[in-house]
Amino acid sequence: MATVKKDRVKAGKRPVDITFLVLVLILLAFGLLMLFSASYAYAQYYQGDSFHYIKKQALVAVIGVACMLIVSKIDYTIYKKYTYWIYGGAIFLLVLVLLVNIKNSIKRWIYVPGVGQFQPSEVAKFALIVLFAYLIAKHGEKMNTFQYGVFPFVLFLGITAGLIIIEPHLSGTILIMGIGLIMMFVGGTRYRWFILLLVAAAVGVVLVLTFGREYMAERLQGWFDPFSDPQDSTYQTMESLLTIGSGGLLGVGLGNSRQKYLFLPEPQNDFIFAIICEELGFIGAMVVILLFVLFVYRGFAIAAKAPDKFSMMLAVGITTQIGLQAMLNIAVVTNTIPNTGISLPFFSYGGTALFLQLLEMGVILNVSRHASLEKE
Repeated sequence: MATVKKDRVKAGKRPVDITFLVLVLILLAFGLLMLFSASYAYAQYYQGDSFHYIKKQALVAVIGVACMLIVSKIDYTIYKKYTYWIYGGAIFLLVLVLLVNIKNSIKRWIYVPGVGQFQPSEVAKFALIVLFAYLIAKHGEKMNTFQYGVFPFVLFLGITAGLIIIEPHLSGTILIMGIGLIMMFVGGTRYRWFILLLVAAAVGVVLVLTFGREYMAERLQGWFDPFSDPQDSTYQTMESLLTIGSGGLLGVGLGNSRQKYLFLPEPQNDFIFAIICEELGFIGAMVVILLFVLFVYRGFAIAAKAPDKFSMMLAVGITTQIGLQAMLNIAVVTNTIPNTGISLPFFSYGGTALFLQLLEMGVILNVSRHASLEKE
């Protein structure tokens, strides 16, 4: 036992995966550059300061990178020890956000004096990943049974997704469900159960979109015909498609977007990818997609070399979160799926999301410190 602990300490002192770290820093730097370019006109008009968004995001980025490096030195087994505390805390925040915003129709944020707003759903993503990694590692070969490989996961996933959909936060719900199902698949849930869950999840999303709140039905209708209501419900999607189309192959040049001048709503947030397409063209858009593909590849490579099942599933879950969120954002911006309001990791404005994403990168970097030498 003492030898194992000694080996773990020695492994934990190895350097982090430099390739993964460089990819994260490139995505972060690229994201800050594009955020400033996409946001300064909008910020000047609505905030009276063209640097409003980039100042806040850059500050979060600096603090986040520092914290990422600190987290990369914290042994990942600590999350296993406090799994239920982490998950319980996330559920408490999801309930709290509903209570403090009881008079509001949208209940996604909690305001902290002196700090600003943050979204509990961002915390819930990491909490669910930790919980699923713990359960998969604990149950091991029993994952092929309903009792251990399906029921507890459906229970916890249902609780988490249910609280998020009440906010209502459809994109967050879809992302949480996607992360959970992929982790179950990788973790060993039998195919027949997985297929049934996948079908049930798809049916659930369709039912919510069809019979849910009025704005959800409008978005579903706008997906089929993005030019059906250009003055109202489909305006953002229509402008996004026009923005992407105006970029062409090489784009109009960095900083030269025309659509960000109050034509495309919220260019600094969910639809920043459209500005990237306009300014950097098809080539620039493909570079962004390639960076995320390389990120996912390297994240899974770290997972494949992880020393145990828990750390492997941690890396798989976090990598899946970023990759799936990027894919869904690009799908929304290009009208491949209905407009659900999902941000682009490392690019979209949002302090809570960026900070937690960087902390999660620290977790993967710590797993990479313990990579099995036999698998390298």
